Amino acid sequence: MYIKKIGHCCLMIKEKALTILTDPGTFTDKQDEVKGIDVILITHEHQDHLHVDSLKKVLANNPKAKVITNKSVGKILDKERIAYEVVADGQEIMIDGVLIEGAGTTHAVVLEEIPPVENTGYFINKRLFYPGDALYDPKRPVDILALPVAAPWLKMSEVVGYARALKPAHAFPVHDGMMNEFGLRFGSMLERFVAPDGIAFHAFNAGDEIEL
Repeated sequence: MYIKKIGHCCLMIKEKALTILTDPGTFTDKQDEVKGIDVILITHEHQDHLHVDSLKKVLANNPKAKVITNKSVGKILDKERIAYEVVADGQEIMIDGVLIEGAGTTHAVVLEEIPPVENTGYFINKRLFYPGDALYDPKRPVDILALPVAAPWLKMSEVVGYARALKPAHAFPVHDGMMNEFGLRFGSMLERFVAPDGIAFHAFNAGDEIEL
């Protein structure tokens, strides 16, 4: 599986003949020029994961791409007349021999007075799990984990605890677009804490590529 980090939570993933883009949000605009996309996964409606203008540009460059998301995002896309297919928690779809499964229902709590939105994480071909904005336990083996590392709803002990609980063979950071160049270095600290659990943590900044 080939993975390239566009930025924050926007990834380009190639599995078999399928190319997937995740969460084209406001923390990067590099996705606006990407071509060759077959599937666009959107976990939830927050603008750092769904920027409608950017999504329109991605679709203009990839007119055959299929958008997969949940019902809450779907309501926004309906207003924009953007076609999509719902794959929510417990649902799945097979595209070109690649299985995509929805996992999880709710965004992590930011503040008690902010109602949580629907959040759907996605398993890709039973290997990579991208949870979106939640520390959702799929209660199944995870080979590759896209690990959220910095957010208003997240602290370091939770990041490490989540990685230890899921015990993936590999993990790399996402949801780090709010970090500056100094903050991004804390990946080495994460590696130190999760390596004893047998987790290979890969430093992964915008523009980086990896094959797993």
